[in-house]
Amino acid sequence: MSWPSPDHGIDPRPAAGADRPAPPAPPDQQGAAPGPSFTPPSRQSQRGLDCFIFFLADVQTGFGPFVAVYLTTQKWTQVEIGLVLSVGGIVGLLGQMPGGAIVDAARSERFVAGLAVALIALSALGYAAWPLFPVVMASATLHAAASCVLGPAIAAISLGLVGRAAIGERLGRNARYASLGNGVAAAVMGTCGYLVSSRSVFLVTCVLAVPTLLALSRIRGREIDAERAHGALPPAEAHGATTKISSLLRQRPLLVFAAAMLLLQFANAAMLPLMAGVVTTRSSAAAPALIAFCIIVPQAIVALASPSVGRFAQSFGRRPLLVAGFAALAVRGLLFAVVSDPYLLVAVQVFDGITAAVFAVLVPLIVADVAFGSGHFSFAQGIVGTAGGIGASFSTVAAGYVADQFGTGVAFVALAAVAASGLAMVVLLMPETRRRD
Repeated sequence: MSWPSPDHGIDPRPAAGADRPAPPAPPDQQGAAPGPSFTPPSRQSQRGLDCFIFFLADVQTGFGPFVAVYLTTQKWTQVEIGLVLSVGGIVGLLGQMPGGAIVDAARSERFVAGLAVALIALSALGYAAWPLFPVVMASATLHAAASCVLGPAIAAISLGLVGRAAIGERLGRNARYASLGNGVAAAVMGTCGYLVSSRSVFLVTCVLAVPTLLALSRIRGREIDAERAHGALPPAEAHGATTKISSLLRQRPLLVFAAAMLLLQFANAAMLPLMAGVVTTRSSAAAPALIAFCIIVPQAIVALASPSVGRFAQSFGRRPLLVAGFAALAVRGLLFAVVSDPYLLVAVQVFDGITAAVFAVLVPLIVADVAFGSGHFSFAQGIVGTAGGIGASFSTVAAGYVADQFGTGVAFVALAAVAASGLAMVVLLMPETRRRD
């Protein structure tokens, strides 16, 4: 499918009594909305992307906390487990920008995504079949590296399918199916781990790669416009011009947004672990169920609210939602500091759902706005992802130190203050990125 031509949105039929068609639309309106040269993606491709995201969330859920549980049952020491998890985290952080660059350079985003899924399945098989230190270390590295291209690839496929005019709602739909996939997979794999063995979690992960790849094959490659997918201008408008990465790195909105995401993750990453410790201390018997609900509540809100967030962002802009997301995070931190009832702490997690629903849509959406015309959409996502990863890495260490020295209440207030500083940055420095076509 080709990018809309310069006369996009213009009725080719001349008006009554006119000898020639109307003049072309101004450049800032070209490609703004579907027109005669734009073919909306088929229902098959849309459903294929839905299912791909759902099953991919299932596959990714097989890692994370299940790794530590499984390796513990294999008599690994905590030092060895921590080393494996740390290496995976470092590779995932350092691979954000190279992963985005790979997607930008790829001729087929579907091929990159499919190869990444196959490598993740291979790493899951390595965990299950040979729980030896070299094999597990290689599997962790492989999984982290493959994951670095999946997020950018999904966003690129989405943008290439629906275009800028509908990307907000499409991203909301993506977040909904990812949330549903996470919830279903956590229940299924938890049950398998309890009834069979912790090894079975990774075997299930490997098997789930099959429907994931089948769903990916349902997305029609010819319906993914390459220029749109990479955030490039259509050939008729580009005139051979390209944007250098160095120019992209000097874009103020991108740098401000990356800094805001660093503060967001710094404030957010440590909140749930700290709260889990508080719940365990105050109600040890009910702690597992309460913590499970603390995870389920935000996932449910994301699944319900994400499409509405996408439509709102497309119609009214990004800044109001950015403000709401940061404000909800700051309020959550303050409430964690003052609420003592473990059951009320679960209710506070509603604010986590609001923040998660907002940023699941806004991160790729704002990056698509800022990187439009550069041809480096996925690399720009890598910049923002790296900033967020740095914030998350320091969050747990810093919050844990403050909690040990001054108490968890002070730690929660400090995290709320970081969220408030992110809110101030958005209000004072972040421009509205929605293009008023």
